[in-house]
Amino acid sequence: MKVMEQIYIIGAGAVGKVLAVTLALNNRKVVLLRGSVDNQGSYIENIQVTTAQHGVMEANIEVSSLSNVPVLNGLVVLTNKSFGNAGLAQALKGKTGDSPIVLLQNGLGVEQVFIDHSFPQVYRCVLFMTSQVMAENKISFKPVAVSPIGLIKGGDNQLNNIVAQLNCPQFGFRTESNIQPIIWKKAIANSVFNSICPLLDIDNGIFCRDEGVMAMASRVIKECVGIAQAKGVAITEAEVTETVLMISRLSDGQLISTLQDINHKRPTEIETLNFAMVDIAQSLQLGYTVTETKLLGELTKWKSDLHRL
Repeated sequence: MKVMEQIYIIGAGAVGKVLAVTLALNNRKVVLLRGSVDNQGSYIENIQVTTAQHGVMEANIEVSSLSNVPVLNGLVVLTNKSFGNAGLAQALKGKTGDSPIVLLQNGLGVEQVFIDHSFPQVYRCVLFMTSQVMAENKISFKPVAVSPIGLIKGGDNQLNNIVAQLNCPQFGFRTESNIQPIIWKKAIANSVFNSICPLLDIDNGIFCRDEGVMAMASRVIKECVGIAQAKGVAITEAEVTETVLMISRLSDGQLISTLQDINHKRPTEIETLNFAMVDIAQSLQLGYTVTETKLLGELTKWKSDLHRL
């Protein structure tokens, strides 16, 4: 098995910090890179992650700026918000060589910009976890299920090596030979959580607690599954409903990332969720079928924009 000498995590938010801590505690060589900050010197940050199963996990993590690293020779993991991918692809061009890039991001088509820029190895991970910043460098983390990683572009001979490098008892990953149906199921689930929860200003557990809210979710699921099926992706409403209820049950009390972003006056990823569904529906001439998905996305974007005025 090929061992990566270094794991570079780009994106110093809650997901990136949780991953950095779990990797460091399992003797992986990891550095956390800030893609939006230029020429900031390297420093050590103490990060604490709290889980119900493992208690408080703590590690000292090296943090630096992407601009400080001329060559990324190892495994490159993206945990940044997907709306930054276009700029990040430009910044990474010429730095990564043949290094594999793994996207730990929500949404549809988030990998396309890296394909367009001819990065040789691109992989997608579908995250089944929630994390929430409780204080500076203190994060609450709830694994929901083992997160699958699959091939988007390149050879599949590296996939097992990549999963072996990232998989830890505290934060589990597995190989997946057919990642597209899982990407779609999770993207639909995220279109539910990342619009309804912020609009209601409520935690993820609402779908298990309230039949009316779950009925609203079911209408979004129906619309989006129709789009997936029109694209030839074999998923069902029952499968996505099960995913939504599983996430809701296991992340009860946690705030979805979009609500956290709105509360902190940050941009959201709604463009790669509800609006991506709408764009695909329109390209298939199915625009009339996504009325509720579109409306919820628009309301979420308006709420986000108003909070940042």
